Amino acid sequence: MATLQSLALSSPVSHCSQQRCAPSGLISLLSVVRRSACSSFNGKSLQLSRPRWESLRVNSQIPRPITMMVKPTIQFIQGTDEQTIPDVRLTKSRDGTNGMAIFSFEQPSVFDASGELGDITGFYMIDEEGVIQSVDVSAKFVNGKPARIEAKYVMRNPREWDRFMRFMERYSNENGLQFIKK
Repeated sequence: MATLQSLALSSPVSHCSQQRCAPSGLISLLSVVRRSACSSFNGKSLQLSRPRWESLRVNSQIPRPITMMVKPTIQFIQGTDEQTIPDVRLTKSRDGTNGMAIFSFEQPSVFDASGELGDITGFYMIDEEGVIQSVDVSAKFVNGKPARIEAKYVMRNPREWDRFMRFMERYSNENGLQFIKK
């Protein structure tokens, strides 16, 4: 650092700027351009139009909502989308205050990736509104090999039910699912 300071102090620009420093110790861009006229450089100086920069600064301060479109996905390991489309069963109480969704995945792709990426950490439903999650996940084994995953999501109030239904509408539109009432 000492070497850089000594080189800077020995340049013609620094000698010139040391002679005419601003009282506050700060050198503005325009004063640097003017002071560079004392240097041995004989090129043209550039001038920036000030109103253009001010309009950019003023416009950037206006808060605007940002809309991000996220493909609705289901994950068992965060960051790894499940490729298998589930069979989903819904139940709802008679008074409509709570309900349950049961997802059944036959031969899910997470079994292929879990060795490389780690263990199943939960059940995550991700869309543009955020993440809905559950830890009620169980694996079914056939002849000692994982064959199916069942995940449950419990909705305890109408707000959670509505949020889940918005996710399912987006997920079903993206993956070609249809609702069949039994």
